[in-house]
Amino acid sequence: MPEVCTTCGLPKELCVCEEIAREQQEIKIYSVKRRYGKIVTIVEGINSSDIDIDELARKLKTTCASGGTVKDGNIELQGDHVKRVQSALTDLGFSTQTK
Repeated sequence: MPEVCTTCGLPKELCVCEEIAREQQEIKIYSVKRRYGKIVTIVEGINSSDIDIDELARKLKTTCASGGTVKDGNIELQGDHVKRVQSALTDLGFSTQTK
């Protein structure tokens, strides 16, 4: 007997909890200027209890071909990548806003 998700009650292979969590989150994407004139793109509003934020950061860093990190539940990418990040997140099923 396959394992059953405790949240939605479906088998683990058919579980839609993560897809629902992606659609319900309000994600904001913006750029800020840091020390020495460096620009950093910040992605905030991701609930790390529903989605693996480290895996998402890894995908975004690969898509943007830049470095970055996860700090305080936010993803910080080196450089100005607002448009790329927004298109990548909408492809993954997230609803995004830009400031």
